Amino acid sequence: MGHVLDNARKTESTKNTGWHEIMRDIGVDVKIPSGEWDGDANCPFYGSLRLRGQLLEGTISSVGMNGTITIERHNVRYMQKYERFEKRTSALSAHLPTCVGEVNIGDTVKVMECRPLSKTVSFCVIEVSGGEA
Repeated sequence: MGHVLDNARKTESTKNTGWHEIMRDIGVDVKIPSGEWDGDANCPFYGSLRLRGQLLEGTISSVGMNGTITIERHNVRYMQKYERFEKRTSALSAHLPTCVGEVNIGDTVKVMECRPLSKTVSFCVIEVSGGEA
């Protein structure tokens, strides 16, 4: 039986405490986060938050909440009765770990499903691709 931290990657110590922060492998190919970890347990890279399920991509529409952002996803579907397409927009809230770094409205992000963190938040940001979608 393997150890829980077999897939972990050690990083340099950021404090003078002598212990090293360990970055976990989340099971998805994403860029290594550039920011520092603030000790938040709801971080998929350094904390104990497990990711599972859907992997979605969207554009940031709001960054006003503390540690949470709102993402818009646009989709187009065909209406057979009217022989036309209709545009639909869906919004979802996602947890923003501090280690992911700074984000701005209009950035494209990848989010992945996790356990419910609050009434509306069940996704976590795992990668930020700057710029418009």
